Amino acid sequence: MSKTWFITGTSSGFGRLLTEMLLARGDRVVGTLRQPGALDDLRTRYGDALDVVIMDLTNTASIREGVQKAFDGSRVDIVVNNAGYGLFGAAEEVTDEQIQRIIDTNLIGSIQVIRAAIPRLREQGGGRIVQVSSEGGQIAYPNFSLYHASKWGIEGFVEAVLQEVASFGIDFLIVEPGPSKTDFGKGLVTPEPMAIYDDTPVGELRRGILSGAFVIRGNPEKMARAMIETVDLDNPPRRLVLGGDAYDHVEAGLSARLEELRTQKRGAYDADDDVTA
Repeated sequence: MSKTWFITGTSSGFGRLLTEMLLARGDRVVGTLRQPGALDDLRTRYGDALDVVIMDLTNTASIREGVQKAFDGSRVDIVVNNAGYGLFGAAEEVTDEQIQRIIDTNLIGSIQVIRAAIPRLREQGGGRIVQVSSEGGQIAYPNFSLYHASKWGIEGFVEAVLQEVASFGIDFLIVEPGPSKTDFGKGLVTPEPMAIYDDTPVGELRRGILSGAFVIRGNPEKMARAMIETVDLDNPPRRLVLGGDAYDHVEAGLSARLEELRTQKRGAYDADDDVTA
């Protein structure tokens, strides 16, 4: 049976790929864009199976209006919170405006999409929310501090909210892709670099990316297909890591944190009140 998907950020990247794949298999998609026109070719090919909603993730009123349009008159089975971008620069280099913009878009915008969707999903008896995060929601690289702040933040938000709404038949899937051959890099916002960071990990990573020394192995089509296959499961995992590099990096990061945590067990318990018989 066909499903209806509400997907943010469908002009490019995973949002565009998901939309193409879902329409091709006979599902219905409501896709959001900031500017009209990016999905005109798909509208011509698939007609009423694709609805387009103009929505600005930095504007809460626009988000609420877009979600309302998606749900009005029909059931939405899956909400995909996909829209977002990267900010590439040391924490000292980025501007106040750049910080505000990425937090407004990646974090607050994603939060408000979820908040707007929950009552609609609850009223219809349930549904699934897919939060497209990143391996950067569990690990961190220099130069991406604000991007990581947005991804770690939205993952924490989802971890709490999924407990709040599970009894309403609403569940969540957090998707954590590693680097892939999408146009994510073209959308990177980069502040003016400071020479003081040239001989630090900041400069090392910057040179590596500019020189092409970092090989990107992730295949976006395979990742998008894996997202759809996982969403189709009756009981999907809470998190879906995509890409060999992402798996290796997340496993190493979690293992190191767990190892460090276990060295603190005695001290942690010693900080409790003494228990008397």
